[in-house]
Amino acid sequence: MKNLATFLFLVMVLLGAGAAKADRVKDLTSVASQRSNQLVGFGLVVGLPGTGDDAAVPFTTQSLKSMLSQLGVRIDGPLSDFEKAQAASQVDIKNTAAVMVTAELPGFAKPGQKIDVNVAALGKASNLRGGNLILTALRGVDGEIYALAQGQLASTTIEAGAAGSKVTVGVPTAARIPNGAMVERMVQTPFETADQVVLNLRENDFSTASAIVKAIDENFGQGTANALDGTSVSVRAPKDLNQRVAFLGALENLQVTPAEAPARVVVNSRTGTVVINGNVRVTPSAIAQGSITVSISATNEVSQPNPFAQGTTTPVQNANIAVNEAKNPMFLFKPGVELRDIVDAINQVGASPSTLIAILEALKSAGSLRADLVVI
Repeated sequence: MKNLATFLFLVMVLLGAGAAKADRVKDLTSVASQRSNQLVGFGLVVGLPGTGDDAAVPFTTQSLKSMLSQLGVRIDGPLSDFEKAQAASQVDIKNTAAVMVTAELPGFAKPGQKIDVNVAALGKASNLRGGNLILTALRGVDGEIYALAQGQLASTTIEAGAAGSKVTVGVPTAARIPNGAMVERMVQTPFETADQVVLNLRENDFSTASAIVKAIDENFGQGTANALDGTSVSVRAPKDLNQRVAFLGALENLQVTPAEAPARVVVNSRTGTVVINGNVRVTPSAIAQGSITVSISATNEVSQPNPFAQGTTTPVQNANIAVNEAKNPMFLFKPGVELRDIVDAINQVGASPSTLIAILEALKSAGSLRADLVVI
């Protein structure tokens, strides 16, 4: 717990030190017309060493048949018994897997540029390692094709097994193809024609939005920027495209001192990690942390009657129950308590990370924790 306290204290120091420094506009905002778009497609992975789908997956067989027909290979129609036997021996569906292919198309991406793609199995494939994705069209939400994906799958999955035991590191049914898709269509944006360029803040904050407007007006003239709300800032940009690009380049490098981050406690319920920023405060409250241990022991005995009593032998079960409760002291939070004091007080009662999470949740429910509690 001492290591946890030290870590949280260092986080507080780092956050406190960074709050007074100025950041660039490009680190605080993003251009609205530069947003990315999600692409999705259905494809086939071939070349698997028997770890693909089987004949029980109909869409894999249908897709393979459709792909071969487009390549001029006809596999339908009447076949003789000899031809059917040959086809069965030459085509192994287990070497093929039906997959979903997804990608993120960056803003302003142009035809000819390459993007990364993610591949995930749909059917009964057990491992995609070593497979090759056949040409797959990636479509946007409008149904248009924006990229074409193809290439060798890269998988970091490790599998080892012996004597009936097996260990798998990673997800064998998912893989990635770096630069595996070629952009074929550009997404139209209002960047070239709009009178105003909108900047969206990465974190919603009215104070930061006002600070950005003030910095822009001081450098480019009064009225150049207007805050639409706590998330968006509208900027009047030059009409000429070259001047507009140069203007935004200069604007993005302006130094702005953002407002302090809101008080927030982030809890990872799976790993027990707790991160508390330096603005967290606690109102007066008292906490008692303890645990109850219940021990039950059973003693089995046999009741044996005297030889001349004409009784019957009867089994008897005796149970002993003991209840132990840890006597941990109660600690008091005074008004305006800071991060270091919270962690030190909880450490004094020997609380584990899971107990710390429970205490923070209880403080939030009691209304004593002046912070947003985020559980992930």
